[in-house]
Amino acid sequence: MSGKAVLVVDMLNDFVKGDLKCKRAASIISPLRKLIQTARVKGIPVIYCNDSHLKGIDRELLLWGDHALAGTEGAEIIEELKPAAGDYVVPKRRYSGFFQTDLHLLLDELKVDTLIITGLLVNICVRHTAADAYHWGYRIVIPGNAAEDITEEEYKNGLDYMTKIYGAELTSVEEVIKEF
Repeated sequence: MSGKAVLVVDMLNDFVKGDLKCKRAASIISPLRKLIQTARVKGIPVIYCNDSHLKGIDRELLLWGDHALAGTEGAEIIEELKPAAGDYVVPKRRYSGFFQTDLHLLLDELKVDTLIITGLLVNICVRHTAADAYHWGYRIVIPGNAAEDITEEEYKNGLDYMTKIYGAELTSVEEVIKEF
């Protein structure tokens, strides 16, 4: 088993096409699809880590309004990046893919030590997931052309923060694939 895994954060209908749409998300779909497909061929685990909120309960909904409600179309992964047999899906109710989920247990059982973190939003869910990955001792790799944010400023600030504070390695999908 490879020591790497591709983590796809929040590439959901609500964030790519819905009420909380990140207009810049469209630019990462093609490179992300290439990364996911190559990872599958190389036997590298692909793990989707997605908002799946409980209406009227989750604290995030107070800040952002109803979004990615469990069981709704908005909480589904976009059609272009649908999971395949053998992929993993980890629902989350907070920003971090690790908080109160079984992500760390799954990664441990898969013998993963390097996380290639992709998706939305760089300055929120990707960043909080990277923070917990850092605290758990994972090597963090972020292909910049497979992660995005609402504005260029938030995108750059998020990447800068993760490289400085968590030692994340900023790279590209093409470079990651070369290392597979």
